Order: sequence, then C-alpha cells, then structure tokens
Amino acid sequence: MTSRTAIKRDLARRNKWSGGLAHWIDGDCIYLSVAFTWRIDDAADIARFAAAEGRRVLAGGPALFLRKMRAPLEPYATFDGAAPDAIARHNPLATIASRGCPVGCHFCIVPAMEGREFTLLPDFPVRPVLSDNNLSALPEDYQDHIIGKYDAADVPLIDANSGFEPMTFTPAIYQRWRRVINSGGGPWRFAYDETKERSDVLRVMQMLQGEPQKRKRVYVLIGNEPFAECMARIGEVIAGGCEPHVQPYMKLTATRREPFVLHDWTADLLRQVARWANRRIWKYAEFEGYRGAIRSPETDPRQGGLFDKFEGAAA
Repeated sequence: MTSRTAIKRDLARRNKWSGGLAHWIDGDCIYLSVAFTWRIDDAADIARFAAAEGRRVLAGGPALFLRKMRAPLEPYATFDGAAPDAIARHNPLATIASRGCPVGCHFCIVPAMEGREFTLLPDFPVRPVLSDNNLSALPEDYQDHIIGKYDAADVPLIDANSGFEPMTFTPAIYQRWRRVINSGGGPWRFAYDETKERSDVLRVMQMLQGEPQKRKRVYVLIGNEPFAECMARIGEVIAGGCEPHVQPYMKLTATRREPFVLHDWTADLLRQVARWANRRIWKYAEFEGYRGAIRSPETDPRQGGLFDKFEGAAA
C-alpha cells in the first residue's frame, strides 16, 4: 500500500502552476484564463489563431478585470464571465473555498475584483492546494467547514497557497489550522508587505517559533518602500526563523514582467535582492557581499529572471 508520505511527495512534485495563462477547448469554444497582465499578448496570439479557425473565444481572469487591459483580445474574444473552476486549469491540484478579502491592500487586485466582503463557496472541490486569499479572516465556522471537508475527503492539504493575514492570525487560528497544515507537510504562509505590519508579523513569527524554518515562508514585497525599510523587513523575517519569499513591486497593469521602480531602488537592485533571498543565498552570505561579487544578468547565464518561482495564480 502506498504510504501517506509517498502520496504527499507525489502531490508536491505535481504541484505546478501554468505560469499565468491557461487555455482549453470545449466544443467549438476556446477558453482563456489570464492571471498575469504580462501574459495578455500571449493570450491575444492564441485568441487570434482560434478565431481564424472559426472558434468562439471566451476570455477572463484577473489580468482582464480592468476593461482597458482587454484591448489586445477585443477583436477576437468576448468576456462573458468566469468559467467554472478555472483555477484547476492553472493547477489541477488547486481549489478555492472563498473569494474576496477585507484588507484592501492598494497593490492587490483582489478587493477591486472580488470585493472586500467574502463570498463563500461551501461546495468547493477538495484538492491538495488551497488558494483562498485570506484564510485567517474567514468566519471561524467556515474555517472549520473547510478543515472538515479535508478530513472527510482524506485529502492532504499540501499548500495553503495565499496563506494567512498577520493582523487576524491569533493563537486560536494557529491551533485550528495546525494539524491540517502540518499533516499535509506544506508551509505556513503569510506576508510582510509594509513596515506598518511589523508588530503583527513579529507576533505571528513568535507563535510559529516551534515550526521548522523551511516550512515558514513569508511573502516580502520590496520596492514599495525605500531600500533600507525593505531590507529591514527581510532581515526580521530571517531573524524570526522564517524564510523570505521576495516579490518586487509591480504595477497592476504591467504588460511586461518587469518591476516598477520607486524610491531609491533600481530595476537591477530589485532583481539582485530577489535572487539573493529566493535562492536562500542569505544562509551563506550577507547581501552586500553577494551584490559585490555578482556579475550582471546580461553577462552571466547563471542569473535567473525577476522571480525564481511563481507559487500561485489567481483564476
């Protein structure tokens, strides 16, 4: 009999996202789900060829929420609402049990697209990757409903992809989710996007101090504040026994996968910090030493892209 550990390892191996663009055919229709704005031109190419073949093209997704972003697809596609369970087209292991988020971060499209009140989806299909926007702010009875469905289906929760919100993460929330998160072997995820969140983030890190460092992953937005403030947040994550997953700030309407430069940052500095953090080079070298030794991305083929890994895609 296959052990549960082997099952979780196999699921973790198959936990892969589409890279922000999913498309599929159903009869004479082709569906496009575009999660990232920098995939809009790719989506338009698919739509143009599909329309030339006489297919109806239906397009949607977060990247197309703003009407002005639809222009490249408008000659070929219609925008008739969301396809059911589109998230599974981005990752067959993914599901979502609620939409919306009450926090209202200015750099996030979720409040504008899905609202600042939750829409609960109690009949969600149980799959190993749960991609809700803000699990800790959900009504407590609905959190229990989600966990109960995982227990009843005997499906391991290998990743709560968007994770928990520090301001609503309490000891009760931790105890509620501890068994299902740890038994699934996935990481504890939360974000440290702005310095004003410091007290809440430090409180969460203190609560999680007994968990292994490799399973405490903190999304750290950089570029939205000056360099010193962003590096201080990364340093606090590391000092708190967690692993930073750094994401340079990008405009919600970016048509290229490039950071938006603010304050005292440069595009190259944003890339260097992301590589240093996401490749875990901080375990071996301070950033200044790494920065001094690095060769430029243009001349060193070992240097990767803006993000080493996209760990999710809204749909």
